[in-house]
Amino acid sequence: MGRWEPNARERLAEAALELYSERGYEQTTVAEIAKRAGLTERTFFRHYADKREVLFAGSGDLQELFVRSVAGAPEDAAAIDALAFGLDAVGEVFAGRRAFARTRHAVITANAELRERELIKLASLSAALADTLRRRGVTEPAASLAAEAGVAVFKIGFERWIEAAEERDMVQLVREALTEFKAVAAGG
Repeated sequence: MGRWEPNARERLAEAALELYSERGYEQTTVAEIAKRAGLTERTFFRHYADKREVLFAGSGDLQELFVRSVAGAPEDAAAIDALAFGLDAVGEVFAGRRAFARTRHAVITANAELRERELIKLASLSAALADTLRRRGVTEPAASLAAEAGVAVFKIGFERWIEAAEERDMVQLVREALTEFKAVAAGG
């Protein structure tokens, strides 16, 4: 192995997902991930704190994009419409990543520790969105309710997007879920 290998982070993530799918998350070691990627364990730890973080590495960036997009919505936008700006921005990030997202979701769903981590990630996202809405002047409990609804819409859109037969893009599915939510909230 050379001293420097291009795309190490991506290769490690790909190797990890392959192994998690083949052998299971708990049965896969960092050494096996590094070996499959053609890298060393030391290189693995330069990129990820542990094998779990391979699955959650982009969470902070995704949350930041969502929050920044909601914060940047027009000042006169209602809370749910401000969230729509964030949902669109986040949905676009997933373009071209459906296979990765499906595999990642299957690995997480198969492991209780990972499901718990995913729920923590979504709760953190909801709290950040509620804070952003409060800074936009939305009072409580409306800010928290809207934030939770935004996360639910994202989750429903994502789950529909990763279905095997689904071909539409995530932005379209998230918009459809938001439209359905608005209809339910309006008593429809």
